[in-house]
Amino acid sequence: MPSLRVQKGIALANVFAQIGIMTTGVTVRVTASGLGCETWPRCNQDSFVPVAGAAPALHQAVEFGNRLLTFVLVAVAVALILALHRAGRRQELLVLAWLMPFGIVAQAVIGGITVLAGLAWWTVALHLLPSMFLAWFAGIVFVRVGEDDSAPARRVIPRPLTWLTGLSVVLLAGVLVSGTMVTGAGPHAGDARIGAADRLQLPIQWLVHFHAELMIGYVCLLIGLLAGLVALRTPGPAVRRAAILIGLIAAQAVIGITQYQLGVPELLVIIHVTLAGAITAVTGALWAAGSIRDRITA
Repeated sequence: MPSLRVQKGIALANVFAQIGIMTTGVTVRVTASGLGCETWPRCNQDSFVPVAGAAPALHQAVEFGNRLLTFVLVAVAVALILALHRAGRRQELLVLAWLMPFGIVAQAVIGGITVLAGLAWWTVALHLLPSMFLAWFAGIVFVRVGEDDSAPARRVIPRPLTWLTGLSVVLLAGVLVSGTMVTGAGPHAGDARIGAADRLQLPIQWLVHFHAELMIGYVCLLIGLLAGLVALRTPGPAVRRAAILIGLIAAQAVIGITQYQLGVPELLVIIHVTLAGAITAVTGALWAAGSIRDRITA
């Protein structure tokens, strides 16, 4: 039977894998490799793998490499399910784990539609958002794996603060959606052949400010939540996770402002999206802190 340490290790690997696929995905976009493989599920009309001369070698390698990572994500998700099944874990945890491979397959299909649609901005947006949801669920699964299945679940965050926790998820969703709109109007289309007509036709300055205002609202809500948790001496890890989340958002704000002022350089875009994935995963962990079970001690 897999030990708790093995289960938690695979669950943590699942979190990193979900964030990692976002990193490689945004790398595809900023290197203009989005159509390095021009169709789907094949890489080109004649082959499932890159063919010399069909597209620049770098673009093919970046795009095809991102596709291959999907199989790594599926392998990690399946390993997690098998470990939890063999350990005889509770049904709720198994259901959460089973969401991962189905979500990954759905995400792969959305990625294929994105390629077939020629990287239209709204398809690129739809391609990123499911990865964020999977990162959120991965954060929850990681927390739940460490809980004692035989212990009763108990609410540790008072109900008014629970509403704030739920609202934080809603605001985060708004931040992420508005971020994809900024991308849709920005300079990184994913391929040099994509014309202006396929980009979001809204002033990017408006979108950036809208995105920033939602982020400010999100972090202010989290600060209020943290103050409430401390004032009520809330037990468990909720206070620590809220503090970590606020720190990550502060770092994200610095990166976001810097990349805008510098003309959206590629490296900062990659860091910005990767950190967004980490913030989403920690938000999931904070959500899971609202109702907890005793930790496994052996």
